[in-house]
Amino acid sequence: MARLILPCKTPTLSKTCFLGLVSSTPFQVTRRVACRHSFNDILKHRWIVGFEATQRRNYRVPSYTLSGAKKFNQRLICSVATEPVPKQVEEPSMETPKEIFLKDYKQPDFYFDTVDLKFSLGEEKTIVSSKISVYPRVEGGSSPLVLDGQDLKLISVTIDGKALKEEEYCLNPRHLTLVSPPSGRFTLEIVTEILPQKNTSLEGLYKSSSNFCTQCEAEGFRKITFYQDRPDIMAEYTCRIEADKSLYPVLLSNGNLIEQGDLQGGRHYAVWEDPFKKPCYLFALVAGQLESRDDTFITRSGRKVLLKIWTPAQDLPKTAHAMYSLKAAMKWDEDVFGLEYDLDLFNVVAVPDFNMGAMENKSLNIFNSKLVLASPETASDGDYAAILGVIGHEYFHNWTGNRVTCRDWFQLSLKEGLTVFRDQEFSSDMGSRTVKRIADVSKLRIYQYPQDAGPMAHPVRPHSYIKMDNFYTVTVYEKGAEVVRMYKTLLGKEGFRKGMDLYFKRHDGQAVTCEEFFAAMRDANGADFSNFLLWYSQAGTPSLKVASAYNPEARTYSLKFSQEVPPTPGQPVKEPMFIPVAIGLLDSTGKDIALSSVYHDGKLEQLGSNSQPVYTTILRVTKKEEEFIFNDVSERPIPSLLRGFSAPVRLHSDLTDSDLFFLLAHDSDEFNRWEAGQILARKLMLSLVGDFQESKTLVLNPQFVQGLRSILCDSSLDKEFISKAITLPGEGEIMDMMEVADPDAVHAVRNFIRKELASALKEEFLNTVKSNCSSEPYEFNHPNMARRALKNTALAYLGSLSDPEVTELLLNEYRTATNMTEQIAALVAIEQKPGEIRDQVLADFYNKWQHDFLVVNKWFALQAVSDIPGNVENVKKLLAHPAFDLRNPNKVYSLIGGFCGSRVNFHAKDGSGYKFLGEIVVQLDKLNPQVASRMVSAFSRWKRYDETRQNLAKAQLEMILSSNGLSENVYEIASKSLAA
Repeated sequence: MARLILPCKTPTLSKTCFLGLVSSTPFQVTRRVACRHSFNDILKHRWIVGFEATQRRNYRVPSYTLSGAKKFNQRLICSVATEPVPKQVEEPSMETPKEIFLKDYKQPDFYFDTVDLKFSLGEEKTIVSSKISVYPRVEGGSSPLVLDGQDLKLISVTIDGKALKEEEYCLNPRHLTLVSPPSGRFTLEIVTEILPQKNTSLEGLYKSSSNFCTQCEAEGFRKITFYQDRPDIMAEYTCRIEADKSLYPVLLSNGNLIEQGDLQGGRHYAVWEDPFKKPCYLFALVAGQLESRDDTFITRSGRKVLLKIWTPAQDLPKTAHAMYSLKAAMKWDEDVFGLEYDLDLFNVVAVPDFNMGAMENKSLNIFNSKLVLASPETASDGDYAAILGVIGHEYFHNWTGNRVTCRDWFQLSLKEGLTVFRDQEFSSDMGSRTVKRIADVSKLRIYQYPQDAGPMAHPVRPHSYIKMDNFYTVTVYEKGAEVVRMYKTLLGKEGFRKGMDLYFKRHDGQAVTCEEFFAAMRDANGADFSNFLLWYSQAGTPSLKVASAYNPEARTYSLKFSQEVPPTPGQPVKEPMFIPVAIGLLDSTGKDIALSSVYHDGKLEQLGSNSQPVYTTILRVTKKEEEFIFNDVSERPIPSLLRGFSAPVRLHSDLTDSDLFFLLAHDSDEFNRWEAGQILARKLMLSLVGDFQESKTLVLNPQFVQGLRSILCDSSLDKEFISKAITLPGEGEIMDMMEVADPDAVHAVRNFIRKELASALKEEFLNTVKSNCSSEPYEFNHPNMARRALKNTALAYLGSLSDPEVTELLLNEYRTATNMTEQIAALVAIEQKPGEIRDQVLADFYNKWQHDFLVVNKWFALQAVSDIPGNVENVKKLLAHPAFDLRNPNKVYSLIGGFCGSRVNFHAKDGSGYKFLGEIVVQLDKLNPQVASRMVSAFSRWKRYDETRQNLAKAQLEMILSSNGLSENVYEIASKSLAA
């Protein structure tokens, strides 16, 4: 006899140790106790000591030769060690989380036809029963069936009504493996026990404010029952829910309600059936005390769809805008894409505890409350716009994500990038297209460009991941949307619609890849996209340089392009990208020049004629270097490059400041008017940062002041556009352009410019505030949003002045505001100045809104993001505030995420900001790894800073990685950041 024991880091004991009995020849192991070491390690290191055995469980491994002895053929009986580990035994290193690669994708060996689920919801535990119709991909195959599972207690497993014996399945903390399932079709039934009340990760089934709720994307379904938790397993679902009727009167799931009734003991049930095949990530369940706002939508084919938005009773009045947004999205999708809703019921549920913004579960969308609830008194224009966009986004997923879904999670942008593009277009059509485009590009530059240049850089379709939750990123979403937008830019509106129609015709009801979307666009239009697919496989933001030359004798104007994609982790060398460049030429009066023809790559292409003039054309830049020559250009033009931001690149041109001021005043492409001003502002800010670092006196260019004055006073321009045009680039955007980021210098310079502009344009700003006041009731529409946006931008500038007149104006605006948009804007302006007035107004705001959790989150965020010196101490105090709860993602995003948004305080020279975040991440990781990984991302670009800050940030990353029990989510972000 011999005893096997796996040593632990703590030499005295552990429940993660192995112990077992071996006798006679080749053997099988019937259980692996929870441990990060494999039996291969046990056998490799020959950990052999005395004997003790208790439990039997199911886990099998191949035969091994142990310690040079004979082969054994008996079971190894595993139990928990309770004795010290001998000192002479070698201690193995801990396993690192497994990385999953796109190149390793394989089709599943088994598929599912139907899934019948039964939930018995209880106050201490929930019993989940699944009945699955299974068939092999290859009839007569002999592969095992591996099911994913996490935090589950297995009660029973049967095949075709017969309970499996211990040796017929293997169970470990992550999988249930059926060793030899039938070679043909069979019925698999599994019963599990789960504890939703203790599920703080908010994945799978969990309790939120006394209600049951699910979140299954990306890999949460495995926390509900054992299943092939992958998107290419699509089945028809039926779900029966049983619960206490008094506690959970509303029982919801996907599809149609086909049966409901009462049960003994005060319980009741509801049965839901979804007629459309779906992957398990789209499964949803909600049970609780909820009430609904009801409405109807008549589809273009005449079907009546019942719409319901569910919330706790007290929040129901705040759902009117969400219902308006849903109906607007349904009509828009019919009008623009010809896509009609396919069921007779559509449910939306708002919950306060939710990791993401919302989830597109088939016919039962679950939303974070902040993206459903709105009233003029409690929600800002930004909140209203976000609700419009996200309600639209999740509804649009019904086709781009649900009816056609992803083959695997690497293809995530196939649904998310495409649907972000669709919600951007929807919001553009509902408001100002230019302003929406500016907002989307700003988001790309502020968040995605830094990601492309950091340790977490990855292609739109990643090549690998450790934890899929970490790849719901701005690259997959926002850059993915830009890739879709380039299809439309190249094909035009009609060509893009043809491609979408073919995509749905080919793939409705399927799980597909990015190549199949590409093929639909190409084939529907007979288009040549050459190397376009590189946008899916290459990370990094392309740098595109443009040099121009005019030949007055030949009347030609040439543009020479050169491109380079910078190296990123795992991709040191890149191929040239396919970059569509929308371009127009302006004459000396500021008017667009009609483009007749362009010579490129040995060919002359006709662009327009006298009867059909062309003022904007698309140049296809596909090589590392190439030249385009425009003919019949009568004078030296000013080029308007990359109109509408036609490709997600960093553009470097030879335009002079004079050219940029000219474009700012005259360009017919409003996005490029804004862009010209932003380029000038970035150049100015970088120049002044250099002066600040050299201790020179800062002087603001008067031409820049005059340029902003001319925009501010131009009554012909859209007011929201003016608001965007006079707003300076953010501090992060400027630091992203520096070789060594200097947050203190950038902050000082931006504050200097704001104060100088506020002082020079004080009268104009005061007049702007006065002329844009209104006593009319709040309305969410573009004219009113634009008016408020311009007024509030003027207030923000004025707030930078130490002026009693301005202070009184701001206090009056705060006290008399009739809506949250204007009240919070006044508070933001007041909050810039530390002191008694600031403290009094913040206290007043909390006292007024302390019973509205969403408004309180604004209060947390406003204080957290503040740049007042030493703000980390204030944020630490707020952690103990009775309104704060570390288990609630929205509160974490508001307070901790808000603090990380303060470039000055988070990057404080003494390291206090880094230390604060490091400690919070370790604490938060025990509760909610998804949220913790988002917070640790703030460390990802630590090498961009000076040596002192680098050392301080690095120490926190090392501390996080050394923490016991670190989640895969945080490990992936922290380890990649540290290794960069």
